[in-house]
Amino acid sequence: MLTSGLHPRKLALTAICLTVLFISAGSYSATANMQIQTLAYVASVCNSQVLVLDTTTNTIVNTIPVGTGPRFIAVSPDGKRVYVSNGGSNTVSVIDTATNAVVSTIPVAAGPYGLAVTPDGSGVYVASLSGVISIIDTSTNVVVGTIQDSDGSFQLAIAPDGTRAYVTHIAQNPNAPNNTVSVIDTATNTIIATIPVGSRPSGIVITPDGTRAYVANDGSGTISVIDTSSNTVVDTIPVAIGVFGLAITSDGAKVYATNGSNSTVSVIDTSTNTVSSTIQLRNPSNPSFLAVTPDDSRVYVSNGPSSVTINEFDVIDTATDTLIATIPNTGNCSLGIAMAPLIPQTKEDCMNQGYLRFKSLAFRNQGQCIKYVNEESK
Repeated sequence: MLTSGLHPRKLALTAICLTVLFISAGSYSATANMQIQTLAYVASVCNSQVLVLDTTTNTIVNTIPVGTGPRFIAVSPDGKRVYVSNGGSNTVSVIDTATNAVVSTIPVAAGPYGLAVTPDGSGVYVASLSGVISIIDTSTNVVVGTIQDSDGSFQLAIAPDGTRAYVTHIAQNPNAPNNTVSVIDTATNTIIATIPVGSRPSGIVITPDGTRAYVANDGSGTISVIDTSSNTVVDTIPVAIGVFGLAITSDGAKVYATNGSNSTVSVIDTSTNTVSSTIQLRNPSNPSFLAVTPDDSRVYVSNGPSSVTINEFDVIDTATDTLIATIPNTGNCSLGIAMAPLIPQTKEDCMNQGYLRFKSLAFRNQGQCIKYVNEESK
C-alpha cells in the first residue's frame, strides 16, 4: 500500500474515517451479559489537549497534552495508538492508549488537518491546508513520503480495501475555490483522479463496502455521493448551508451530518440518498465533527470553537434519531472526535459468535479471535 518499504498485511480490516476515537472492551454474546467500557478521545483545540471521555458515564476522565491546536484524530485498527494532527505546531502526536501518554511527535507538512490510518495499520495519511499529503510509517513514526495535492487539503478517507484515499479541499483563498476531491492510489502514492463536487467540500466518509463516498459541501449545503468505481458524482443530497462533519454507521445504512448554520444534525438514508430525519441540537451551538459508537447505538457530536458555542458534546440515540444528552466539556472547545473498534480482551469475548462484533479485525471464526487474544496477552 505504501512506498518506502511498507507492505500491507492484507488483513480485511474495516477502515475507520471519522474523526472521535473509541477504545472499547466490549460485550457481546448470545448468553453472556458483560459490561462495556468505552472511552472517547477528543481533540480540544483551545488548550492543546486530548480529552478522554468515558461514554458509559458521559464524563471526562483524563486529559492528555499534545501539540498546539489539535484538530483531528484517527485510531489504529488494533486500538493501540491514537494519531492527533496539531495545526498550530505542524506535527502529529502519537498516543499510546495503554498509558494515555504521547510516545512520539512527528513533524509533517504545514497546516495538518484530517488524517486516516490505513486498514492494515501500516501507515497514516495526513492532509494539510498547505496542499501536501504527508505519509507516516507507523512502525518508525517518521514521514516516508509526501504527495503534492491542491490548496486547502482538508479531510481524507481511505477505502476499506486500502487501495484508494479520497481527499477533500477547503481552499484557503476564497477567491480561488477548489471544489474537488482528489483520489490517491496508495500503491503508487499518486493522484489518479480529481472529482468536481459542491462548494467547499469538508467532511468525507466511505461506505463499508467501499462502493460510495459521501462528501459534505459546506458552501453549497449539499452532500455529494461519489461512485468509487467510476469516481464520478452519482447523486447530490440537499441538506443545509454549513454541512461539515460526517459519520457513517458500521452497516452503511445511515450517514450523520453536522449543520453549522442551524445547529442540527441531518440523517441520510443511504438506500435512498435522502434526509430521513433532522435532529435539533442546542441552539445556538457550533456542531463540527461527530462519530458513531462501535455498536451503532449512539452518535457523539463535538462543538467547535465559536463565539456562541457553550462547549458541550451532544449525544444522539440512533434508534430514535433524537438528542438524548448533552455533556459539559469543562470549557474546552472540541473538534475531532474519532471512534476505535471493539477489541477482544478475553477468550470469552470471542465465544457464542462474539467474534462477529469485532468488525475492524474481521475475524472469520472463533478460533481466529481466540488466537488474537492469546497473542496479545503474551
